[in-house]
Amino acid sequence: MKITIIGAGNMGGATAIGLTKACAAEITVTARHQSTLNKYKEYNISTSLSNTEAIKGADIIVLAVKPWLLEGVVNEIIPHINADSQIIVSMAPGVSPEEFCSWFNSAGCKPQIAYVIPNTAIEVGQSMTFIIPVNMNDENCNKLKAIFSKAGSAMVIEQRLLGAATSLASCGIAYAFRYIRAAAEGGVELGFFAKDATQIVAQTVMGAAVMIQEHASHPEAEIDKVTTPGGLTIKGLNAMEEAGFTNAVIKGLKANQK
Repeated sequence: MKITIIGAGNMGGATAIGLTKACAAEITVTARHQSTLNKYKEYNISTSLSNTEAIKGADIIVLAVKPWLLEGVVNEIIPHINADSQIIVSMAPGVSPEEFCSWFNSAGCKPQIAYVIPNTAIEVGQSMTFIIPVNMNDENCNKLKAIFSKAGSAMVIEQRLLGAATSLASCGIAYAFRYIRAAAEGGVELGFFAKDATQIVAQTVMGAAVMIQEHASHPEAEIDKVTTPGGLTIKGLNAMEEAGFTNAVIKGLKANQK
């Protein structure tokens, strides 16, 4: 399988590296400047400065460019797309599926199209990736899910959940980083060196996440296992709630929905 990723920014680059590590696909990534592409040599990822050349023979074409560049890239590659055999994936936020499809329809090109929303953890094979089939049959949707599941977890969702998915996973990874930073700063105040505190918190968060996945349990059930009457954990949890922890998280998730 050949996957061409147009755009070597944070998201496109992370996707190229993550899929190269996770699946036996031939990955090509493009950019406008060679200096942007040089770092991909160490991963044995093919690179190109030509979008139209890079998509030749590709099974999946991923558009991972900035929203304001997306229409221009679509117009550039449309004459070279084989709508009968090539799958088009958009990773560009802020452009509705309807508008995205309209650019192809107006040119008389009707390929299979999906929105795919990973987060930057795809680079290390731990992304929470969402797939929204826009103009796509079940066979190709399942194909995309199988590919992205190899670099973490993938879920097919309805278009109405696009904003919520972005908040929970794409933005959500930044919120998780902010918790790690805050807890590590607390660790420094408690006496650890910053590097050690960060390692401790990161491993603790990773352990919590794996337990939820392995046990298929509700977080509160796992919390109950480590809280004893009058113990340290419940005192800490109550202090966090008094400071507005849960409310702050929910407000953060809802902030970009307005």
